[in-house]
Amino acid sequence: MTSVKEQEAIRKLMVFLQEWDRAHKVARSRILDNFIESNNGKTEPELELEFSQGASLFLARLTTWLRMTYMYSTCLDKLLKSIGIFLSAASGRRYVIEFLEIGGVLILLEILGLNHLKEEDKRESVKLLQLIADAGRKYKELICESYGVQSLTEFLATSNSAEAQEDVQVLLDSLGRSNPKYQNQVYKGLIAVLPCASPRAQQLALQTLRGMQVGSGPRWGRKGSISFPVLCRSPWRWGLQWTAPVPGGGQPRLLCEDCPRHSALFSPGRGGRGALCPCGACAGRAVLRAAGGPV
Repeated sequence: MTSVKEQEAIRKLMVFLQEWDRAHKVARSRILDNFIESNNGKTEPELELEFSQGASLFLARLTTWLRMTYMYSTCLDKLLKSIGIFLSAASGRRYVIEFLEIGGVLILLEILGLNHLKEEDKRESVKLLQLIADAGRKYKELICESYGVQSLTEFLATSNSAEAQEDVQVLLDSLGRSNPKYQNQVYKGLIAVLPCASPRAQQLALQTLRGMQVGSGPRWGRKGSISFPVLCRSPWRWGLQWTAPVPGGGQPRLLCEDCPRHSALFSPGRGGRGALCPCGACAGRAVLRAAGGPV
């Protein structure tokens, strides 16, 4: 039998939820402002205490409204920040699971591809994806399985916000670590960013590739026969080169040394000379020019 105090707390919760259900856009925006101001940084037990063990009821309403309105930018930044309070709550793994059950990852990734949305909204979406990735390897795999690497690299290449690009870089770096199943996918996605028109995106992609290799070492194919990208340290060939394993575990050998020999690797049937060349002489050229370095 519940006490009088518990009954009063439950009554207040029901009143709050009914107020949300009946509110229009302006009123909901005000409710979100108050929620963000009073609950930012709270842990899962604190949120449950605040909502009389019914915090999931409010999270369900937030995620439902997100599904209905994310294409129309209806208080989207505030809505994402409010959901972020739940996802970032200490000991709040169940909130992450509840958000994923309604297709939260797909919604966040789709937000990145909507041109009419603000950069700030997309940045908040990236922050939520980072919180999900921080929950563990299986959550990183879920993001990658949802074509997350493609969406993130496209946003990195096209974003006009330096802050958003840096957030994407951190997330891609996270997806490329402790995630062996999709590590090569992250590599390929970052390499695909290199020909883009944004020097900043090119620089961040190269930095991430270098950090991933230095931190984790080379990734060999299952049978030791698959080439993989490594960063060239030479100041005259700063960028990427492809290497292949050497029998006996020796130093990997370069598959290509200079541009005239790329035709052996990139024949017309595989994209021709106009295809992306992964060697240091070509892959980093645009970045070097932008930075004033040698080419």
